[in-house]
This record gives sequence, structure tokens and C-alpha cells, in this order.
Amino acid sequence: MPEHISRKELKQDKVRETFEHGAEAVLSHTRLASIALLAVIVIASGYLAWRFYSDRQNATAQAALDDAMKIYNAPLSIPGQPTLPGEVTYADEARRSQDAEGKLAVVAEKYPHTNPGKLARYYSALCLMDLDRLNQASEELKKLNAGSDKELAALAQYQKALIAERTGKNEEAVQDLRALSNSGSVLVPKPLVLLELAGILRQSDPKQAATIYEQIKKDYPNTTVADEADRGLGSITPKS
Repeated sequence: MPEHISRKELKQDKVRETFEHGAEAVLSHTRLASIALLAVIVIASGYLAWRFYSDRQNATAQAALDDAMKIYNAPLSIPGQPTLPGEVTYADEARRSQDAEGKLAVVAEKYPHTNPGKLARYYSALCLMDLDRLNQASEELKKLNAGSDKELAALAQYQKALIAERTGKNEEAVQDLRALSNSGSVLVPKPLVLLELAGILRQSDPKQAATIYEQIKKDYPNTTVADEADRGLGSITPKS
């Protein structure tokens, strides 16, 4: 190896070294880009497959819910009045609730993570309440109350409060209704909750019930709930 390397040779070596490093960098970046692209493709494919499956599950669940709701909403037959061709009717509410609950429960269990499945569970609980199977209804509502759908959770909590009232657990009902009155729910509006709360308190704490009725009249004047509150007040302190 020569002891002296010319300036020209040194420059050529640096150019070659720079080129080699540049080529390595380009190759490295190309590999990283390929891996990143592959990862994006895998993630995108997985998402599209999940979305397709989710949409299909929702569509199937919705069709099953619609079928069950035909029973839930079936009219009661009236003696002497003819029914429409293909129309499902029931002679009594208990039989209708029993048949509807069976169909709704299947939808809820088969599609628990879909919106139609959750709605099926809610209506199944309502059927159980109609059949006086209150403990079972309460258990179904608890599953919805713990879910991420705030409006459905509010509906479930309201029905749980009604069950608590029906079973003599007024303190539990009051606690649920107080919490619900501050939830800001659209489907379970505050004045409705307050009316129910005041109705429970009329016997145990008439003074507090009267305060709630007065607040309803003040906050919602010239409405049907204000009229209900006025009647509630009258039942506490009858006018002479």
C-alpha cells in the first residue's frame, strides 16, 4: 500500500464512500417504507374485514329485532272485529309479552354487542316487568346500565328505579332517580324523573316532595308536567 495517497485518490474514495453510505441509507429507508406499507395494508385489511363483519352482524341483528318487535307491538284482538290478512294479534297482554320476550331474549343473547341486540335486551326486560318477573328484569337492565350507550343506560336506570319502587325498595328508587335527574339524558328527560321522584316521596317525605313539585312548576311553566306537579301538590295539601 503506497504511503502517500494523492488528493485526487482521496477525493475519489470519499465520493465512493459517500455513494455507498447513501445507497445503504436509501436501501434501508426503502425496506422501512415497505414494512410500513405492509403494516398499513394489514391494518387496513383487518379494519375493512371487521367493518364488513360488524355491518353484517348489525344488519342481521336488526332484521331479527324487527321480527321480534312485530310481536311486541302486536295489537290485542277485539271480539267481533276482523283482523287484517297476515296481522298477528293476541287475546291478552300476558301471552303477547311472553312470546315477545322469548324472541327478544334470543336476539339479545345472539347479538349482545350490536345496537339492535342491546335494544332487544331492553325490550326483553320490559316484557319481564309486564310478566312480574322483576328480579330477572332487573338483572337484564343492569347489563345495559353498565354499557357505553348513555341514553340506553339512562332508560335502563329509570326502569330499574320503577322496579325498586314496585318491590318496596323506595330508598334505592330515590337514589337512582336522583342520579338520573342529573344525567342530562334526552330519552329520559329531567321533569319526568322529578315527577316520579316526587311521587315516591309523597308518603315518606311530603315536604321534600312538595319542594320538587314547586321546582317543576317553576322550571317548566305552562306544560303538562307542570300540570302534573300541580296535581301532585294538591294530593299532598288538598285545597279547601
